[in-house]
Order: sequence, then structure tokens, then C-alpha cells
Amino acid sequence: SFTEWELMEWSEQQAVFNFLYDSLTLTVVFGSPVDGEFFAARPSRSIISLDFESFLDEEQAPPSSCLVQRLIFQFIESRGSWQDKCPTLHYLPQALFDISLVVNRCKILGEELEFLQRWGAKFHLLETDIKDTEVKLLFSSSVAFAKFELTLAVSHDYPSAVLPFRVQTHIGNIGEKEIAPVLSRVPAGHHYLQRIVISIHQNLLDDPA
Repeated sequence: SFTEWELMEWSEQQAVFNFLYDSLTLTVVFGSPVDGEFFAARPSRSIISLDFESFLDEEQAPPSSCLVQRLIFQFIESRGSWQDKCPTLHYLPQALFDISLVVNRCKILGEELEFLQRWGAKFHLLETDIKDTEVKLLFSSSVAFAKFELTLAVSHDYPSAVLPFRVQTHIGNIGEKEIAPVLSRVPAGHHYLQRIVISIHQNLLDDPA
């Protein structure tokens, strides 16, 4: 019921769709009409190719936007040949829906990261760093006498799957043994990353008084 795409062109030769604030383009090239199959009350067409292209300026874009783009292309590449899955116009709406779903989820992840970078100090989050498809969260609390780095590996499945993690302790005795049970109580789902940070703050770093 939702769309993350904007139709930029529809001609006899091709259709062009933009996603994610015009930073991602899908070009669908049409072939010959398909006998006995209709699309939008007109004879359907075969699809020769579906080509994805990124227009994100990675040098200028914030790290969260680069991560979002990487995850979306991770999904695109994981599906193999899009032309095999979308041989005619009949299959195009489902393809657009599948892409929209991943774009929407990854876009929300980008918004979560921006929120944490802006308001992380409220949760004893000193630093948020992004490297490739890993999110590194540096926590520091004088109350808990603890400083540690939590690294989460995100993928295009976010937020539907539990995030693999590792911990590096800098100060104090909060490590993987202490963090694992806290993370296990945070169910995957909407705003998963934010809820992980809030749970660590509440269970391990906040003033027990």
C-alpha cells in the first residue's frame, strides 16, 4: 500500500523510476508485446533489462546515507538476475514493491543513526561510527565506571533479524557477557537500533539510584 518510487519517464522504449530522494534510479527497458497478457488494460510488454544506478555523492553524503545505499545494493545484488524474476510488465509491480520495502526499512535505519548521532549523549553514547556495513557505538558512563564499544553488523534484512555483535571493553567490566542478555531481550522490529541503545542505557549505564 506504500511506494518509495517516483515515475520519471514512461515511453515505448523504457520506464525510469527514482528512489531515495533521487539518489537511486531503476531503468526498465521494454521489449516486444506479450501475447495474451495485459498490463493496465493494454497489451503487456516483455522486459529486456532492469538496471540500477546510484547517484549518491559518497564524498559529500553523510555516512548514514552511504550505509543506506550500500544495504539497498546488497539487497539488489542478493536477488541475482532481476530480468529473470521480472520478464514482463506483469511482474513489475511486485518488483517495485520489494524494492520499496527494503528502501523504506533502510531509510528508517538512516534516520535512527542520525537520531543517535544527534541525541546519543542522553544515552551515554559518546560516538557513532559507520564502517562498511558495521555500526560502531562507543558508550561511556562515569556512573557505571564503564567505557566500551559495541559493534553491530547490519544487513538489508534490518530490522527483521537479530543483529550479530561484538564488544570491546576499554574501561570497567562491562563486556560481551553483560551485554548479551540485554540485547537478547530487545526484539527485532521497528526502531531496533534505537531500542538497543536505550536498553543498554537503562540496564547497564543509568544511575541505579
